[in-house]
Amino acid sequence: MSTAGPPQGAQVPLGGSDAHAVSERGGNFAAGPPQGEKRSPRGAATRAAAERGGKITRRPVHGVLLLDKPLGWSSNDALQKAKWLMRAEKAGHTGTLDPLATGLLPLCFGAATKFSQLQLEADKTYEAVARLGVKTSTGDAEGEVIAERPVKVTAQDLQRVAIRFTGLIRQIPPMHSALKKDGKALYEYARAGIEVEREAREVTIYKLKLALAPVDIEHEAIKIIAKCSKGTYIRTLAEDIGEALGCGAHLTALRRVETGGFDVAQCVTLAALEAMTNEERLSQLLPVASLLREHTVVTLDEENAGRFLSGLRRRGSWPDNGQVAVYGPSAGSGQAARALLGTAHVVAGELIPGRLLSPLEIEQILGEGGSESSVLYAAPPATPQKTDFDEI
Repeated sequence: MSTAGPPQGAQVPLGGSDAHAVSERGGNFAAGPPQGEKRSPRGAATRAAAERGGKITRRPVHGVLLLDKPLGWSSNDALQKAKWLMRAEKAGHTGTLDPLATGLLPLCFGAATKFSQLQLEADKTYEAVARLGVKTSTGDAEGEVIAERPVKVTAQDLQRVAIRFTGLIRQIPPMHSALKKDGKALYEYARAGIEVEREAREVTIYKLKLALAPVDIEHEAIKIIAKCSKGTYIRTLAEDIGEALGCGAHLTALRRVETGGFDVAQCVTLAALEAMTNEERLSQLLPVASLLREHTVVTLDEENAGRFLSGLRRRGSWPDNGQVAVYGPSAGSGQAARALLGTAHVVAGELIPGRLLSPLEIEQILGEGGSESSVLYAAPPATPQKTDFDEI
């Protein structure tokens, strides 16, 4: 897995698309310690020093952290900060948010990174604000003003435009985006003053709500709530809506509020995470299985679980199924939880292994040997509450 997107510290305009990235090891973060093999200091005073930026020892951590990414941070910077706070060996995020966007950023730790692709493919919901009557070079507030037009927009106009942009639509990716052409990100061409040809791409807007949201007495804006498929550029959607209204528009605020069944209400902020103890931080993690909530559950006995983990297909009376989460038996008598083994698909009664956890990862998740990740041993979680599109 590799980390995509702009260099750290670079400002990429608001977009809301899935410039997907997953980081195995990560890089340096200005607020944290340098990377490398280190020993943890002993004693209360030195532990406190470690929390403030001293040397730490990385540890295996497995699970999903729902982070509310702060304004001005790149997704990778936020990932590295959280990774350092968790003292985790391995982490990655599941689709970038631009520095000028905020909201839900699922971070995968340890074994959860094996299933991060599912979040990359997931539908997402955004809340945004677009100022009407002004077009900019980047489609957001960071760009130069390139056109201004009078605004005469009614609620009926918004209703008409919302219908037009609901369903399957075509978008031309913006130049200021992390989408690559010939191995080079589009924003790199844009910074060099070069505009390259981009093919329109089909995306789906499942639900779209528009409402007038005046910024002040001189400026008019609209609030946008959009549930969309992966690859949707909210910045482009705002610009296209502005053109359909006859006045132009640019994005001034963007927040991701839902992705793949996770809701922003479940998120923790970096500031809150930093104020917590190590145990409290670990308690914020959702189990690895939370990424597999839409998968059909198959539970194997001990013998078949071992063979499945070695990559062998198992035969049974299962119907064909493209998404299966496979579990082993309970860890002990009286325990309802099961050990997640990995994913699979079923064809003609054969359970065919997909992404598998290693025996070591399973042992760590089960908490054997005093692992601090034992909180992650859990059955598949319930689906969280969805965004209410009746409110805007």
